[in-house]
Amino acid sequence: MKPRVAIIGSGSWATALAKLLLNNLDSIYWYQRKQEDVEYFREFGNNPRYLTSVEFDIQKIHFFTSLSECFKSAEYFILAVPSAFLHDTLSVLKKEELKDKRFFSAIKGIVPQYNLIVGEYLNKHFDVPLENIGVITGPCHAEEVALEKLSYLTVASVNAGSAKTVSELLNCRYLKSTVSDDIYGTEYSAVLKNVVAVAGGICHGLGYGDNFLAVLVSNAIQEIKRFVDAVHPIDRDIKASAYLGDLLVTAYSQFSRNRMFGTMLGKGYSVKQAQLEMNMIAEGYYAVKCVHEINKKYKVNMPITTAVYNIIYGGGQVKKEIVNLSNLLS
Repeated sequence: MKPRVAIIGSGSWATALAKLLLNNLDSIYWYQRKQEDVEYFREFGNNPRYLTSVEFDIQKIHFFTSLSECFKSAEYFILAVPSAFLHDTLSVLKKEELKDKRFFSAIKGIVPQYNLIVGEYLNKHFDVPLENIGVITGPCHAEEVALEKLSYLTVASVNAGSAKTVSELLNCRYLKSTVSDDIYGTEYSAVLKNVVAVAGGICHGLGYGDNFLAVLVSNAIQEIKRFVDAVHPIDRDIKASAYLGDLLVTAYSQFSRNRMFGTMLGKGYSVKQAQLEMNMIAEGYYAVKCVHEINKKYKVNMPITTAVYNIIYGGGQVKKEIVNLSNLLS
């Protein structure tokens, strides 16, 4: 029997994951916050706000606007809401409603109210055991999934059976998925690559070229390795696609919202102006502050993260911070 799978969220990545799952499942459960979006979806067969070109067979989707009702219906839950809204979204639930459920985070962010990655948040606030928690990470952009361009994902969990189940549900003609047991490293790496993408965008906005971006990214993977090794020291290959590949696609791609956000900052937009201009959340905005706070404990050398933090939260001048950063790279 195939598991009953629910998606929590209605953005572009949630929509792409729904498209993937329906290649292998007869039906899915889908929680969306806005009743008007559900009504539009049912009438027209597509998401009114994101990846609007993707058409769905509505008969295969059980929509919910009540999270509690959704939790009664499924066994596996894929979380795909912005990290800044996760706590408020789940706060309507009681701990017992999450009992024996399995969660896979596709958020790639830190819950800012608590400076916790999603897995730690579920474990500490809802007593979800670690073996019931997993991560879905890239390298992968929702827009290319929508276009059915060949893409790759990594599904990580300490529970090999759960990881294999979700991996097989995502695999299809244009998506290849592999498994990992590194839930901390893959999730923190997914968070940090967003911060690096903001940095890359800032440099692009300032007029720096491909040569400098290559140096920035090569230094960034070393920075990511230093941090994840400090937080969760296990034997991992930082050159694997879940780490380096995810960093590369986010730092370079035209679809990267974090790079777009950074480019606006580099061109002179204020943080507020850049946020208002974008239609989607740039997770790096929240992540860099959280990582900065977390790193007070570990004291890892993180010059790229520090530069982005100073620009967004510390009142640092964009050009000056990047010049200072450039003198630290090699």
